[in-house]
Amino acid sequence: RFHGEGYQEGLAEGSHAGMAEGRRHGALHGARLGSEIGCYLGFALTWHCLLQKCTDEKNSKKIRALDSLIGMIQKFPYEDPTYDKLQEDMEKIRGKFKQVCSMLNIQSDFRIGTERSSLTF
Repeated sequence: RFHGEGYQEGLAEGSHAGMAEGRRHGALHGARLGSEIGCYLGFALTWHCLLQKCTDEKNSKKIRALDSLIGMIQKFPYEDPTYDKLQEDMEKIRGKFKQVCSMLNIQSDFRIGTERSSLTF
């Protein structure tokens, strides 16, 4: 009888603690992902504005790559926490970001630190 009661109490306490830990973990990783994707979008929009002034062939390729990156970010399903291709889509966005940085001759180095996130060039 004591074994059964102890098991039930442990199960209830463990379930409660697991839910709280899961929420913290999800909020932390969601914030990191949001910070990363927001940084990419800000980067892309800024460079898109800067390159609009020049209309030569080199810049039109860069602008098309930036448009593609912006489109990928805008289509990203922020509202759906059960989206099954989240990691796959993030890898595509990261790859496109690296491609754009290469085209712009910029070193990409996105890091998420413990205190703040930074994008350095």
